[in-house]
Formats: sequence, structure tokens, C-alpha cells
Amino acid sequence: MSVTAPLGFRAAGIAAGIKSGGARDLALVVNDGPSRAAAGVFTANRVKAAPVLWSQQVLAGGRLRAVVLNSGGANACTGPEGFQDTHATAEKVADVLQDSAGEVAVCSTGLIGERLPMDALLSGVDSAAAQLSRDGGLAAADAIRTTDTVSKISFKRAGGYMVGGMAKGAGMLAPALATMLCVITTDADLTSEELDATLRKATSMTFDRLDADGCMSTNDTVLLLASGASGVKPDLAEFEQKVTEVCADLARQLLVDAEGASKAIAIEVVGAASEDDAVKVGRSVARSNLLKCAIHGEDPNWGRVLSAVGTTDAVFEPDRLNVAINGIWICRGGAVGDDRSKVDMRPRDVTITIDLSAGPHTATVHTTDLTADYVHENSAYSS
Repeated sequence: MSVTAPLGFRAAGIAAGIKSGGARDLALVVNDGPSRAAAGVFTANRVKAAPVLWSQQVLAGGRLRAVVLNSGGANACTGPEGFQDTHATAEKVADVLQDSAGEVAVCSTGLIGERLPMDALLSGVDSAAAQLSRDGGLAAADAIRTTDTVSKISFKRAGGYMVGGMAKGAGMLAPALATMLCVITTDADLTSEELDATLRKATSMTFDRLDADGCMSTNDTVLLLASGASGVKPDLAEFEQKVTEVCADLARQLLVDAEGASKAIAIEVVGAASEDDAVKVGRSVARSNLLKCAIHGEDPNWGRVLSAVGTTDAVFEPDRLNVAINGIWICRGGAVGDDRSKVDMRPRDVTITIDLSAGPHTATVHTTDLTADYVHENSAYSS
């Protein structure tokens, strides 16, 4: 399962001693080919961790033999020494695989501002390499967790090939890309250019529309690797659909595991003049702490929805706005609609539908409620 579901991939997840307590904290994913085509998308944060800077350089070549990932330390804001540590990690992986460091991506997650314990990490690479197997996907997914309560994996089968993936993320979930590390694999035969176009489309519709708390990480990385081991050259539209399905599944898992959340909120914007307007409105509503608190209190407060919509420059007329919560249109024409007592706010899943009455375009942005548990976790856990 996970990243080793497609042919041509091995993985491992081990406890290297980066985290205290003996939990798994180092993962290795290896592409045994015959192809090494790859693509990646990264955080839009201008403050980028050393592994992001390294992996961006590596992906310029469009090829990956391996990805090494650690939890327990982000290696962000660590200066030139931190970049040297990332380089040394890639060189170590290349050494054990007898390959080139220029085809090794590095991902890290955890505390910002502290260097990694390199002796433990480099020794861990040896241990992980010794345990590489087709059965190692689940252990690898476990090894990249930080505050995640569960491992996050997904895979889809298509016409003669497969797409598999693993991700981590529970806090600092915001667009571009949501705070996460994600590795997606396929045994389809595709070029790096085809993978890049597919990945950008898939992430724009999934991870880039996940906005739990409005906080953008320094380490966000999504990688797509193709081994070509199935020998199948897929229909590109079908392949894009399968990759998008895996990304959407993983994004949903990130959402329901978001730190302290008790509600998963889908904000559906319809009737927009453009898709950009729909996304803009969805993100504004997703970032309204007032609304997120109301949803946590199971209060269908449509006034807070309209207030957030009104902060955008999207095309709409205030007296033509309509809002439904869980299917009940409690705001019509910018004023009171159906009786709000009809709205059932008890389910974990809450859907807010906003009709801008301005055009044919739609978009959905996902968020969570704001809880005391979220505040507690992020005051107790340093990041």
C-alpha cells in the first residue's frame, strides 16, 4: 500500500533517534525504475527550509532516484550549515544506493530553527537502506508524522498502472500547499514534463484549497515519481484524474486530522464570475476566526459568512447573496432566509454554500473549526 503500491518502488521507515521516545522518524523511498522521471511543487513561503531549496534544485533535472524524509526537525532557518546538512544527507543516500546525490530529494518536518542531529540521521540512512522493501510503505508513512495522530496513505488503480501516495500534516494548513510533506508514486511511463503538468493541476484543486488555520509552512513539498515499471503509457486525462483523486484523498485525511478540530468544513462557492473569484471568497470565509468559532459552537451564523465575503474584491451584489448551511438556505438575497433552527449542526461534516449570483463558476475550499484544543496544542507544541 501507499508509495510502494506501484511497481518499481521500495520504502522503509525507521527510528533513527531524531525524535525522543523511540518513534519512527526517518523514511526512505527508492525508485528502482526503469524510469526516474519526477516533478515537485513546493511552498510559496519566501522563507524556505534548506531541504526545499535543495530539492528544488534537484527537481530542475526532472529525475529522482530517491527521497529521504525525516520528522523531528524542520532544518529551516538554520543558515548555511543547515543547507550543508541537507547536502550531506543526500550524499549519504547516494552513497548507500551507489548513485548520484543530484537525484536525491530531501524533506524535513518538525521544529524550526534548530539543526538536525546529523550523526543519528546519517546512521539512520544506513539502517533505512538495509530495510528497504515493497512492504515498507506503511512504515515510511508512519515515520514522517509529527503531530499527526494517524498515518496518511492512499492509492488508486487504473488501466494497467497504479498511483500511490503518503502525506503528513496536521497543523499550519494553508494554501500553497498546506503544511505537508507528500510523496506520490506511479508505475506508469511518463515524462517529467507530463508529471509536472499533472502535479500542478492536481495540487491546485486539492492541497492548494485546504486552509485549516491560514498558516503557511517553510517546508511544504509534494513530489511525484514515475518508475515506468508497468510499461503503460497512460491516457493523460485519466492519469491526471487518478493523481487528483489520490491528492484529494490525502487532503481529506489532513483535514480530518487537523490539530484540535471537531468539524470539517467545506465552503462551496457557486455562481461566481470567475474561478479565481470563487476561490478568493472561499479562502476569505475559511479564514474567518469568528465563523470558525461559530461552527465549533454549532451556531449557523450566516452573518459571519457575509462579513467574510464582503472583504474580497470578487464580483457580486450584496443584495443578491445567498447562503446555505448543511442544505438550509438561511440567507436569501443578502437577508434572512429559512429558519436557522432547521440547520442540523451536529454532524462533523459541515457544508457552507455561498451563491454569489454573478456567473457560472464554482470552487470549494476546505477548513476546520477553531477550538480550545487547537489553541492548547499550539501553545504547548513549539513549531
